[in-house]
Amino acid sequence: MSVEVNALLRTVPGAAAPLLDHVSLNVPDGMFVALVGPSGAGKTTLLRAIAGLDPYTAGTVSLDGHVMTGVQARAGRIGFVFQNYALFPHMTVARNIAFGLDVLPAATRPPRAQVTARVTELLDLMQIPSLGNAYPSRLSGGQRQRVALARALATGPGVLLLDEPFGALDPIVRRSIRTWLRDLHDRLGLTTILVTHDQEEALDVADRIVVMQSGRIVQDASPQELDCNPATDFVMEFLGEAVSFPGHVQGGVMVADDRTVQSFAVPTHVADGPVTAMIRPYEIALVPQAVPGSPAPIRAVPRGARGGYRHYIVQAGARSVPFFVAQGHDTCALEGGALDISRARLFRQGQACL
Repeated sequence: MSVEVNALLRTVPGAAAPLLDHVSLNVPDGMFVALVGPSGAGKTTLLRAIAGLDPYTAGTVSLDGHVMTGVQARAGRIGFVFQNYALFPHMTVARNIAFGLDVLPAATRPPRAQVTARVTELLDLMQIPSLGNAYPSRLSGGQRQRVALARALATGPGVLLLDEPFGALDPIVRRSIRTWLRDLHDRLGLTTILVTHDQEEALDVADRIVVMQSGRIVQDASPQELDCNPATDFVMEFLGEAVSFPGHVQGGVMVADDRTVQSFAVPTHVADGPVTAMIRPYEIALVPQAVPGSPAPIRAVPRGARGGYRHYIVQAGARSVPFFVAQGHDTCALEGGALDISRARLFRQGQACL
């Protein structure tokens, strides 16, 4: 089931700016999209507007090309998993899962035997077959999340909306359950929209990542495109650790203000003028040739290991720069005379020099 958001505007009295500022988004059938951005960017507001849980001032939300006018129009088509799971503590797991079916109008409500069979099917799908008679208070965070997912899927929706579903889980459980969720998405052929603050999570599971800031979509692209061609310096910084080097382009060469940084050629379309070079720590290289006039040779101080990389802090003159090198590489060559940042992206007034 496809989701199309067209020029969605949401304002509230007294607010300095709209919560959603004419947001448009197209999610094709079967796609997994992650909404990311800082707190207050509008991620959950957009998700709740798609679900029909919050009103909007202008714009439309369509499912499979049909404009939705209220919660009832969305009933059975959208499953929503809240950040706190919102399980009913006085109900067993089985009754929590069956709730969406139990409250359907009598004319459309399945027979009790079908409801029971559906609950059993979902308990198996969520890999918690023995927990039907348990109560939420006796479950772990990961188990509660699976129950909330089962309840959202009970009515057979085509769209699954997830609002920070992993927020209460520890990192090890988060990593395992998000892989399981992606497999579930693929197996059921769902259209999934996930709100998360965890950039690694978004990069790991989503086909497309939508970066939001101040109620607007800043960039909507694949994880690979976002990494290679971030549209703004905000996107570059938000999606991972980045180091900035101000400087200027002159005659097709980027010259950094930092005298420990080697100059490098830039694409011919980048005009002369001030720029900021931004680079991931694992993309920095150290070269033995000292930059003329540099204050002192650079020095690498080890800081342990992280995710298959050895972590160093490079003392470059008066500045400390994080630097990662793949484990197993020769670390004797880390001492050098300059930083090579030729893989950096260039930005001018916050916008990428594309």
